[in-house]
Amino acid sequence: MSQTGFDRRGFLKTSGGMIFGTLAASSGALALLAPSRTWALELETMDAETGAAVLRVTRYIFPHDTLDDAVYALVVKDLDAEGAETVELLTTGVASLNEAAGGAWMDLPPEKQFALVAAMESTPFFQKIRGKSVVSLYNNELAFAHFGYPGESFSKGGYLHRGFDDLSWLPQPPESASPKAM
Repeated sequence: MSQTGFDRRGFLKTSGGMIFGTLAASSGALALLAPSRTWALELETMDAETGAAVLRVTRYIFPHDTLDDAVYALVVKDLDAEGAETVELLTTGVASLNEAAGGAWMDLPPEKQFALVAAMESTPFFQKIRGKSVVSLYNNELAFAHFGYPGESFSKGGYLHRGFDDLSWLPQPPESASPKAM
């Protein structure tokens, strides 16, 4: 509890379904795309505590140490937009995590959080987050910037003259790996 009488959990419960965050100083290309270093995600049907837990679960399913929470929040936003049935599934899943934790799952050390998430791998809760994450997490401009992907090429004239063979991150293959010219 802080001097103002608010703690983080209390603030999240009273914030009307919002998740907040700050971009890490090392966000690189992501920081260049973002209008500010702070971000907020307003949730339509999901409460903030469930949203924060779903964000954390998404990080465990698709771990990228240097990918900012702002990108993971896009998964939460897309799940929230699916409506009441999905939110009920997620709320029940987070409640199951809390029950398995014997209290607040979010307060556990990371290795224990991970173990409880891994134990839920076959559940609809886990599979829903995993399935939505594949598209929501990786098919957006923020993830493209983070991973160095320039995006689709058709609108820019294709890859032929835009570095389709620019593989500077790979070592040069030996001469024996290429077929002989005829």
